[in-house]
Amino acid sequence: MTPPVEAPAPQTEVRTVICPHDCPDTCAMTATIENGVVVKMGARADHPITKGFLCVKTQYYQERLYSPLRVLYPQRRVGPKGSGQFERISWDEAIATIAARFRGIIDRYGAEAILPYSYAGAMGKLSYASMDRRFFGYMGASLLDRTICSTTGAEAYKAVMGTTMGTDPEGFPTARLIIAWGTNPVSTNVHLMPFIHEARSRGAQFVVVDPHRSKTAAQADLHIRLNPGTDAALVLAMIHVMVRENLHDPAFLAAHTIGWEALEARAREWTPDRAAPITGLSAEQITEFARLYATTQPSVIRLSYGMTRHTNGGQNTRAVVMLPAVTGAWGRVGGGALLSTSGTFGLDLAALERPDLPARHPHRPRTINMIQLAEALNDVTDPPVMGMLVYNSNPANVAPNQRRVLAGLAREDLFTVVHEHLMTDTARYADILLPATTTFEQSDLFTAYGHLYLQLGRPAIAPMGEAIPNTELFRRLAAAMGYDDPCFRDSDDDMIRQALSSEHPFLEGITLERLEAETFVHLNTPTRPFVPFADGFYPTPSGKIELYSETLLRLGLDPVVDYVPE
Repeated sequence: MTPPVEAPAPQTEVRTVICPHDCPDTCAMTATIENGVVVKMGARADHPITKGFLCVKTQYYQERLYSPLRVLYPQRRVGPKGSGQFERISWDEAIATIAARFRGIIDRYGAEAILPYSYAGAMGKLSYASMDRRFFGYMGASLLDRTICSTTGAEAYKAVMGTTMGTDPEGFPTARLIIAWGTNPVSTNVHLMPFIHEARSRGAQFVVVDPHRSKTAAQADLHIRLNPGTDAALVLAMIHVMVRENLHDPAFLAAHTIGWEALEARAREWTPDRAAPITGLSAEQITEFARLYATTQPSVIRLSYGMTRHTNGGQNTRAVVMLPAVTGAWGRVGGGALLSTSGTFGLDLAALERPDLPARHPHRPRTINMIQLAEALNDVTDPPVMGMLVYNSNPANVAPNQRRVLAGLAREDLFTVVHEHLMTDTARYADILLPATTTFEQSDLFTAYGHLYLQLGRPAIAPMGEAIPNTELFRRLAAAMGYDDPCFRDSDDDMIRQALSSEHPFLEGITLERLEAETFVHLNTPTRPFVPFADGFYPTPSGKIELYSETLLRLGLDPVVDYVPE
């Protein structure tokens, strides 16, 4: 009798995968793989930010990876636009079709009639902005102003501080007062919460400023529930109280800021009684909050982009960012403010993206604001948008004025290429639909906007179907279009090395080989936790914190922050 043949034991391994989502945490995930298939998600316990746990979205990432909606092969539209009816074609046919259609558009209308449309569907530096920027820059296509999320907040922060550099989250446990202003970290920045809990266990107070009683507000010691869009009025009234009661820091203001006299004069007009009916708070609440903030050090404000979702959002953010200067909260562990850590990394993004390539054309290509896609696709422009390549985004779902966006995407004379993981709303309007790899299937370099670890992502599984990363897509398109610049022959590792070639001191000693060995590496900051601006240098035009902005004045904006009704 023949003995039964035993099934071979499954080949199991655990690999690190970096989360690519548009989230400050940029987690180091783990993928348990059996016979080449991801069967379980986890988190690196030794990662100082991830700390062994994931958010709800990423816990079930394998369900997205193996979704029946996954795009696995190049396809050509065979039904009406929006119907999602396609037939499979080869990569050679797809690339040849795209190149021929793009050449035809360029010959008739010029390269500006082609529009790239992308954002933060994948936040790795290669996926977000590398070979794609080279390709469209060399072509002379319309430039895309990627403003849909963070631009207002980032520009407001930089108008005051000069860069998007903020308090190190690992310094939060030292703070005695933590304010979550216009943000809900329990839901959107969950890996900050352990640091907040640690600070509270040491006696820190936790305040939330938010019109909504969010999950974070429900956990706070104090919830300042102001009316939407009135943050600047609250800040100016707080500064009024601090000056009136001599709770500000004149020495810090004199040494580190310009424009204090103008800001003080503006705040003098904003009594708590004036701000109360605007903010929906009582004068007593405003006064007590100002006293709490001014007399508790170290203090840190974690702000995010919620307050920028108003017509006066820039003023709101700019006002909040000024508070640490008024109390002298900068320059100590656990003090200051945090909108983003992105300005700390110092990569050579110019080497990666090659912004010099559009300069090879007689005139700089026009810029189209991504939030005005509806207008760009439907209104008369010169030249009209006749071709689009969409990647890392889903404009049919996220762009404003959705009905007009869909009407534009339905134009029969618009040639649309979509590079995607799944059959999204936008993918259904594609003329050519291309399969994209996920973070499990490609290499990438990751910074973060919620911590200071540089991370390397490597493929954990082989690409599914015929999916390719967008770096490879744009290499193939460049070859098909006859673009012979050597930059189009750079490999992914070549581009990672170029990004790391920066002379910024925080990158000293961080190489691709080191990242290969360690996966995540803390920036080479002078201290840990890192204390931004401890040297008293601020990369503004004046070299100081700008409470009065000549830059904004030249743009026709008020150089002194004020409350402007929505």
